[in-house]
Amino acid sequence: MSTSSFIQKAGESIKALGIVFGDIGTSPIYTLTIIFAFVPITAENILGVLSLILWMLILLITIQYTWLAMSLSLDGQGGTLVLGRIVRPLLSSSRWIFFITILSYMGSSLLIGDGVITPAISIMSAVEGLRLVPGLSQYISLQLIIFLACAIAFLLFLFQRHGTEKVSAAFGPIMFIWFLVLGTFGLIYVFKDPSILRAFNPYHLIMFFQRYPWIGFLVLSRAILSVTGGEALYADMGHLGRLPIIRAWIFACGLLCLSYLGQGVFLLNNPHVSHIFYQMVYSILRFWYVPFLLLSILATVIASQAIISGIYSVIFQGITTEILPKFRIDYTSRKFKSQIYIPFVNWSLFVLVIFAILHFKSVEMLARLYGLNTICTMTISGIIMSMIFYLRREYIKMVIASFITLIEFIVLLSSSSKIAYGGYWTIIIALIPFTVIMIYTLGKKKLQRSLRPISLGRFVSQYTDARQTSVRLKGTAVFFAKKTSFIPSYISSIMFTDGIVYEDNIIVSVVVLNRPFGVNIEFVNNVAKGLHLFEIRTGYMEIINIEKIINNVGIDPKVLFYGMEDIIPKQFIWKVYAIIKKMTPSFVQFYKLPADKLHGVLQRVEM
Repeated sequence: MSTSSFIQKAGESIKALGIVFGDIGTSPIYTLTIIFAFVPITAENILGVLSLILWMLILLITIQYTWLAMSLSLDGQGGTLVLGRIVRPLLSSSRWIFFITILSYMGSSLLIGDGVITPAISIMSAVEGLRLVPGLSQYISLQLIIFLACAIAFLLFLFQRHGTEKVSAAFGPIMFIWFLVLGTFGLIYVFKDPSILRAFNPYHLIMFFQRYPWIGFLVLSRAILSVTGGEALYADMGHLGRLPIIRAWIFACGLLCLSYLGQGVFLLNNPHVSHIFYQMVYSILRFWYVPFLLLSILATVIASQAIISGIYSVIFQGITTEILPKFRIDYTSRKFKSQIYIPFVNWSLFVLVIFAILHFKSVEMLARLYGLNTICTMTISGIIMSMIFYLRREYIKMVIASFITLIEFIVLLSSSSKIAYGGYWTIIIALIPFTVIMIYTLGKKKLQRSLRPISLGRFVSQYTDARQTSVRLKGTAVFFAKKTSFIPSYISSIMFTDGIVYEDNIIVSVVVLNRPFGVNIEFVNNVAKGLHLFEIRTGYMEIINIEKIINNVGIDPKVLFYGMEDIIPKQFIWKVYAIIKKMTPSFVQFYKLPADKLHGVLQRVEM
């Protein structure tokens, strides 16, 4: 491998640390402290809990996501929606297709629900570390902590408009330093007591559950905090690619393990500490504690980036697969189409994060509900992956995926106890995108059935008859359609019902490509006499001027027609759909079209 190639790959992996592994990289700050708040602190229990965390990292992240899940993608995209799209063509039963579709919608919605708690708990955990600064603790009130957490959250969401690529370039080096610091502190204590490495032996995990079956069952709901961000890892694949994420995880996983093992040794020698991680660091640094605390605040801010990027990926997949309305999207990368910024989603998420901080007020309260959506999403992904491997006859992968899914289901049962402590909030938040998806997809299907687009062949036949019987208007008319293979009903209404046929009639469609730049056109002349098809293929970052493009090929339209729907809802669900449809930017808002030639054709639809 050449030096330049190595530097490039290292750079991509460091970017992945900043985007993908911030959440899981800051879990060592609070996970063991939260677990040992109710688990008796003994050498055997420390080994058992550490063994549980280490094997969660191995099974749920390393095997399930970086190996099994990331071997499944569509156009480089990952996530629960992608898994649903992969498995549907393999199924023959419509009932199974419906079940998997709903399941994939649920998984994606739950990920969005988790995106509210992740920034809140990550930022709060770092700011609360100020209380351990000597001489400063008496001045750090709860109100100040909440204010600082809200201010940091605002800066984080404000920074999102620069795009994932720039965010990762800024955050990656910081997370690289953070992981090195985590591993170094852990290694110092591991050297003091190398016997802690016995935690890799699952025997200690089994013995822990034998000693405390009920406590062990409850510990599962808190140990899941060590792998939060794993579900976002797969969803983020479209931002950076598969290999940089895998290389970054190999680096991060080893250092995370060292951090947890080091905390175990520290706890063994200091069983009465109130905050294991920060007090372990303070025992090593002391005079350098404040700079470290600033680094931890930066790291926890970055921790939120993984879930935010993951949510953008989910929303983008929802828009491209037409299960979500078309929000205004700013494309921010020439390399990855899925690197986007969605202002509405960004600031909606910010408002919900502020609500979580103000409502729950502490890391302990947030931890009681955090992880519920995470394990729900992981379990759903595991079910769909197991089906894919079974249907593809990859039986070894199927057995492994099914085994891990069974473990996740047990953790899910344990995590259900979080509902009583506020976990219902994350479910309520997840219900918002799920409800929007269901109403939008059902409404779109019902609307399409009502509008009844017709095939090109049938349209040409009717057009030929209409041209012979109608009085042709002078000039050229341009009609806009989503695709030229099916002609929207508003065009049929103009030509065949109203008898408006021009000398030249051109149907224009715009196709957005996966590459960032470039505009190509395909002009199919005289599909029938006076009827032409014009397709514009454009890169996703191009801002095109349709009028200029058609003028350049000698088309000077007298009038431009586009379709509009006036929905008259008769049921509450369709009233909601009508509101969503009105909030969706129309075709004319996306492209520069001359207002003096533009005519919207209104079609009234009862639903």
